[in-house]
Amino acid sequence: MHVNELFNLTGKVAIVTGGGRGLGLQIATGYAEAGAHVVLCSRSLEACQEASESIAKLGVETLALQCDVTNEDSVKEVIKQTIEKFGKIDILVNNSGASWGASAEEMPIKAWEKVMNVNVTGTFLMSREVGKVMLQQGQGKIINIASVAGIKGSSPEELNAIGYSTSKGAVITFTKDLAVKWGPRGINVNALAPGYFPTKMSKGVLESNGEKILKGTPLKRFGSDDDLKGAALFLASPASDYVTGVVLAVDGGMTA
Repeated sequence: MHVNELFNLTGKVAIVTGGGRGLGLQIATGYAEAGAHVVLCSRSLEACQEASESIAKLGVETLALQCDVTNEDSVKEVIKQTIEKFGKIDILVNNSGASWGASAEEMPIKAWEKVMNVNVTGTFLMSREVGKVMLQQGQGKIINIASVAGIKGSSPEELNAIGYSTSKGAVITFTKDLAVKWGPRGINVNALAPGYFPTKMSKGVLESNGEKILKGTPLKRFGSDDDLKGAALFLASPASDYVTGVVLAVDGGMTA
């Protein structure tokens, strides 16, 4: 297979949760640029619709849907509408996420539960329902968005959000275990662990702790609007057909 074919997604169908903005939008745009049809879903239907209209200009088909990834019925409806429109699902990116800044001793239980429900339960529910389709197809790629915060501990001066860090560690373990369970049935399951990218979720952290974070980042910069595209494309494309259970850090060297 020619290298251009290895990274070609023409005709593939990808679902990206939290795809209306931030890292999800960057990934969805990259997939569309590689030829994939894209389904964008999140709690904000308006954001997904705006992103969908923009991505459609690349010449692919898009679908914008509202979805609460912690709600089974909402998740099932996304899969139902995707199948009705496209007939298959080749790629799932579990990107929807939540965070809460608080010291470990002051973390409210309701905030902890919200973060765990979105980041862990949401990833499980989407993977379970999309997985049913992929298992019938005998193929598929699942990419979970973890974080460098799930790989290592973070000083309070860098990131004081123990619920978020714990949830991303759980996403990493979920990725590895599901990769072993579904690998024999044709499904690749991998994770991306981004470092710090300027997004709505990270804005407050970067404004208050940006200089300290950069001191621990060998490349001495934050992620750009393009830095996650290549890694996400690799894990979704035929180029990664022999890769599963991997956590790929895209972090400027923070975890080196």
